[in-house]
Amino acid sequence: MKTLTKLEEFAQVLFSIYLFSRLPFAWWIFPLFFFAPDLSMIGSLAGKRAGAILYDVFHHKAIALTAYITGSLLGLPLLSLIGVLMLGHSSFDRVCGFGLLDPNDPAQPSLMPIRWKA
Repeated sequence: MKTLTKLEEFAQVLFSIYLFSRLPFAWWIFPLFFFAPDLSMIGSLAGKRAGAILYDVFHHKAIALTAYITGSLLGLPLLSLIGVLMLGHSSFDRVCGFGLLDPNDPAQPSLMPIRWKA
């Protein structure tokens, strides 16, 4: 199951690249801003709970898809770009074994690896 889940996440990374190709931006924008969602880790300067919440907001796929769809429907390509970058980056993180953080767990490290089940 672990391998299948990682393959599914990798497919979502590829899908985000496809969605990006449909947007009116130069190709170099995607790799340049691909890791931008990780800037949300700066929120940990305000405490672990605030950092976890901010990190989760910028790594949540439902928020990413909402941004992309809203941008597409309203003709706001920048909002669609933000959604595509969030989706691609979040999926890439999960391929690498990182997931969302639990803001209620004070013992949690700054970046929590996913506990894959066999």
